[in-house]
Parts: sequence; C-alpha cells; structure tokens
Amino acid sequence: MTALLDVRGLVKDFAARATLFGRRPPVRAVDDVSFTIVAGETFGLVGESGSGKTTTGRCVLRLIEPTAGEITFKGTDVRGLNASELRRARRDFQIVFQDPYSSLNPRMRVGQIVEEPLVIHRLGDGRDRTEKVRSLFELVGLDPSAVAKYPHEFSGGQRQRIGLARALALDPSLVVADEPVSALDVSVQAQVVNLLLDLQERLGLTYLFIAHDLRLVRQVCSRVAVMYRGRIVELAPAQQVFDAPAHPYTRALLSAIPQLEPGAKIERVRYDGASFERLPLREVSAGHFAAV
Repeated sequence: MTALLDVRGLVKDFAARATLFGRRPPVRAVDDVSFTIVAGETFGLVGESGSGKTTTGRCVLRLIEPTAGEITFKGTDVRGLNASELRRARRDFQIVFQDPYSSLNPRMRVGQIVEEPLVIHRLGDGRDRTEKVRSLFELVGLDPSAVAKYPHEFSGGQRQRIGLARALALDPSLVVADEPVSALDVSVQAQVVNLLLDLQERLGLTYLFIAHDLRLVRQVCSRVAVMYRGRIVELAPAQQVFDAPAHPYTRALLSAIPQLEPGAKIERVRYDGASFERLPLREVSAGHFAAV
C-alpha cells in the first residue's frame, strides 16, 4: 500500500541554555526516527514523558523545524516547501492539541475559532463559512446554536470537540492527535475516543495518535511505535506489541499498566536506562521491528 506519510531519519536538536561554565551541547529530542503511515490507519506513537513523541508530531507538521531528515506527505517533500506552499499544504494535515483549556483563544467566540482556518485560507464567503461552522459543530456532537459562546462556557470534553471541529474545518486527510484525551476525565475520554473513531470511518481520516495511555493505544491503533530517549525502540502491529514485546523498555512500559482486577499480581519489569543502547531497528518477526 502507498504511504500517506513517510518519515525518514528525523532529527530535532534544541539549543541548550548557556551557563556560567559555558555553552552546553544541543539536546537531541528526536534521534533518527523513521516510520510510515498508510492512508486510513491509526498509527500510535507511545512512550513516557520526554521521550520525543510530541516533538516528532510537531516536526512532521513543521510547527517546529526539524534539524535533519526527510518528511514526505502524499509524495511531496514537506521540508522543501516554502512558506506559501506550506500554508497551502497545511489544509491537508492538521493537529488536535493535548490541552483543551489552553489551545482555544479565550477572547474569541467558539464559532470564530472554528471559522478561523477558513478565513486564513480564504475559503467561501461569510454565509458559506457560517454554514460550514454549524455543520462542523453538528459533526462533533455540539449544538450549532452555541457558536456565539466563549470557550470558558464549555466543559473540557466540549472544548476538545471544538478543537477537533477546528482541525476538520479544512477537510484534512491526516490529523495528528497529540494526547487528545489525557487532560479529560475518564468518563469523558471514552466519548471523545469514540468520536475520533466514528469520524475516521465517516471521513476517511488517518491519525498519528500520540499517547502514553497504553490501554487506549491498544484500543484505537492498528500499529504502534514505542519511543525512548528520542528513538523508536519497537515498531509493530499493536497486537504484537502487547502480546509479544521484544524490547526490554517496551516490556517495562507494559508492566506498568494498572490491573483492573482486585488483588491481581503485577509483575513489574524494571528497565535500567543506563544500559540503553542506541541500536538500529531490526525485524524480529514479520512486520515486527525492535532495536535489539
């Protein structure tokens, strides 16, 4: 199958702050990351905080500039696009941010927030945009009559739906979902996840799903890449990652999942980060790659 998104050798360095003892070397947040996403799938990117997941997602969209590597979207070299070309390309890939409380401008009405991408890209006239916004509100399960309200008048789950409506305004084919439910109550998380899955089926969306909740990833993702210290240490179909993890870090991560059964024994696997080796991925079974 043809790849919708192909990432090869992605690197992102951040300059370290100077200290009294001189300038520190750059911090490598993403280190030689490669993966492919096929149209229509949900590709999971998992790992602990600071592993480089969010930075990878933002580099893919060029919200931050990669230091090195290749990003190909629908056959186009994303890193080679100039400012105006990138602006046009962004109609086809969008992001849903983690925090629904800080990702919406509190001074704008929610209808204006959802309409803003249409205004920026000069799509339709005022009447067309108004109708589009109302239809987007219905699409994500919100009352269209609420378009004149401000973000503070909505719950966290409703705000995330507004953020999703904004992301869908330009009819993208790829959506980067950056921890889209981690800031929500557990009871609301299921509603938003079900909405994401429903929209994927109805609109033919492709997701890069960034998360640290492994149970959620197992539910929604077809393939999973596990990141540690800026590198992908395991990449496989989700079922194989959970049933037969090959990398010691993956096994440690899975052992940390809380057990729902009362009294269930948890055999914790401890991973010594000091022993981490930057090995290349190799195929340990069909379609299952691990840095071992």
